[in-house]
Amino acid sequence: MRAKALLLGLMLAAAAGLPAAAQGTIDRLYVMDCGHNAATDQSRWSPGVNVGKPIELSDNCYLIRHGTDWMLWDTGYPDAVAEKPLTSPIGTATRAKTLAAQLAELGVKPADIRYVAVSHTHGDHVGNVDMFPTSTLLIQKPEFDWAFAAGKTPPFKADRPIRKLEGDLDVFGDGSVTILSTPGHTPGHESLLVHLPKTGWVVLSGDAAHFKDNWDNKRVASMNTSAEQTLASYKKLADVMAQKKAALWINHDLPQSQGQKHAPQFYD
Repeated sequence: MRAKALLLGLMLAAAAGLPAAAQGTIDRLYVMDCGHNAATDQSRWSPGVNVGKPIELSDNCYLIRHGTDWMLWDTGYPDAVAEKPLTSPIGTATRAKTLAAQLAELGVKPADIRYVAVSHTHGDHVGNVDMFPTSTLLIQKPEFDWAFAAGKTPPFKADRPIRKLEGDLDVFGDGSVTILSTPGHTPGHESLLVHLPKTGWVVLSGDAAHFKDNWDNKRVASMNTSAEQTLASYKKLADVMAQKKAALWINHDLPQSQGQKHAPQFYD
């Protein structure tokens, strides 16, 4: 009976494109306030829908404790935005709290972070990567190559420990944290699947979708690098969510973010 159950689990994992690892759990997941964007036109992210209508977007980072290890998922707007808001044609970015202050409140130093993983290299996700020069950066190789292409301004310093991925990764080898390759928004966009003992499975979707309405309607944002890859990534995430009965946490969905516990509170 156990052999049959194990075989079924392996088949389901293979069907979803996930590593067939043991189903471990992380200890804690903290939702960190990593900024806010008062955007001028929602249709930048939902073509043809609410054209010219402003929208408020959250910007979260996520701190994971796995035994004695710490992992940070995304780093948000630069901490300097807390002192000087950043206005562009897209909108106005602000930070109510710095990432550094939130980590300090939890007693976590940048040097304590073993891994920093970024969903992609847009500035509202990598603004503080250089705060963690000794952490191993987990990034898809196509994303790194795209961001550091000749003629582009580098999004962060490349002289650091970097692991360039080419697909999914079971970060800790126990199935508790899995990076999912979900290109489309950018060439090497990735999402994160985490497993908590009480909360269960959660997908941190990065910018695979920018808010729930776009996810529900499978819209492709105007700045995405590939509509075909975006739609394939939507399907991959939906399949994972169905298999794991996982919740979807959308980084920029302000109503969802407002309903979540934020650090120093945590999910377990």
